[in-house]
Amino acid sequence: MLESGCKAVKEGMLEKRSDGLLQLWKKKRCILTEEGLLLIPPKHPPPPQQQQQQPTVDCVERKGKYVYFTVVMAEGKEIDFRCAQEQGWNAAITLQMVQYKNRQAILAVRSTRQSGTGSGISRTGPF
Repeated sequence: MLESGCKAVKEGMLEKRSDGLLQLWKKKRCILTEEGLLLIPPKHPPPPQQQQQQPTVDCVERKGKYVYFTVVMAEGKEIDFRCAQEQGWNAAITLQMVQYKNRQAILAVRSTRQSGTGSGISRTGPF
């Protein structure tokens, strides 16, 4: 459990491509929580109240021993990562993003039902 109260779903090292001219790969400690993704320099403790952002995984490519993927943060910033194929970071981030969006949708429906401002349309079935 992080100091901010969020439970870590997955934690480990990823390589992040730098934004500079040379675009070097630098190791970052990443903590995936139920609410988002934290990026921390390797030798620093996680900050107590760092804002997390719910990412989406945009592009996944397997080359040799690495999986390369692009994460798009909530504000639209794109970050390129790579990791060993067996680490499964891209799948973990995608799964967590889907679960987060499902929780948000459930909260929105509950809020609408409690306020009584529904559309009046009743649906049955999965769609």
